[in-house]
Amino acid sequence: MTTIGILGGGQLARMLALAGAPLGVRFRVLDQNPDACAGQVAPLVVADYADEPALAAFAKSVDVVTFDFENVPARAAETVAARVPVFPNPGALAVAQDRLAEKTLFNALGLATPEFAAVDSREDLAHALARIGTPSVLKTRRLGYDGKGQYRLRSASDADAAWRALGGVPLVLERFVAFEREVSVIAVRTRDGDFRAWPLTRNWHRDGILSASLAPDAADAAFADQAFAAARRVAERLDYVGVFALEIFVEDGRLLGNEMAPRVHNSGHWTIEGAETSQFENHVRAVLGWPLGSTALRQPSAMLNFVGALPDAMPVLALPGAHWHDYGKSPRTGRKVGHATIHAPTGTDLAERLARLGDALGRPAQVGPVIDALGPAAG
Repeated sequence: MTTIGILGGGQLARMLALAGAPLGVRFRVLDQNPDACAGQVAPLVVADYADEPALAAFAKSVDVVTFDFENVPARAAETVAARVPVFPNPGALAVAQDRLAEKTLFNALGLATPEFAAVDSREDLAHALARIGTPSVLKTRRLGYDGKGQYRLRSASDADAAWRALGGVPLVLERFVAFEREVSVIAVRTRDGDFRAWPLTRNWHRDGILSASLAPDAADAAFADQAFAAARRVAERLDYVGVFALEIFVEDGRLLGNEMAPRVHNSGHWTIEGAETSQFENHVRAVLGWPLGSTALRQPSAMLNFVGALPDAMPVLALPGAHWHDYGKSPRTGRKVGHATIHAPTGTDLAERLARLGDALGRPAQVGPVIDALGPAAG
């Protein structure tokens, strides 16, 4: 029986293992945290990512390795890759870990981005602000996700505070984008270059963390082909294998590349129930060199994230088309602990079910923007 090793043991690793089990695939997970939630569904090896003997032993126990978050040290991936195939490759991981390298790649492939500049000193920040202006966002080049490692500058007078907050590591200053909406391409590529994408997904965030997703969003249909083409160019340039997300801003009718997540992605969770083949199953297929499943939409679908603590599951489970996902994590501020998905035959039906879901959860504000997005196209 084939065994996939996963570096990182969070909810994404957990969902990969759950998706692969019906295919007869075994999993083994390595994480630094003994309470990593993927350990509830697959054998867990607790080790530091810098522990090369532990990484070597882990590689010896599996047939292929992948990872469930982009901050796995590239050195750890390289150590494992010297002993067993790793997908996506460590080079793709390294690019996605560095915001400067990532945006430089997007521009080289013809995908526009917000104006940006490297910042390695307080003087660099002054020069970057003079060129890019404000509002802008100072970000760490590495180790930032869910709004972490960022400081918004509303005027040049914020520069000192921003530097005090983030200075001392490589940074990048980006023009603040007052985007009309944010969308993501969830795509997958195989070892032999077969590329597929799920319907373009529209996303809403709160406090830098994904709050809700909708697929498809008829308002974004005009951008879909352009967005898919950009994702394909990125995947081919990186010789990427597996699922990834390309996050895109829509501003004044044009697409701006924001960032790439080299892994299965929160905004693709709706695919578990809403697509012919989920992002998790297709990632398993891709890294094993198996044929991909269809990425076609089953029904219009939406996903709501639960952050901090889970609400009561019973009202959700009582609704038609609703599905509950508990990650097995203890409550903590800012922590993703679960999600719910809901689907329906038409946009009108989905809007009605979302309204019921919002009422059941006591979260009308979370579902409101999704219902509004469905309004013009519902039915």
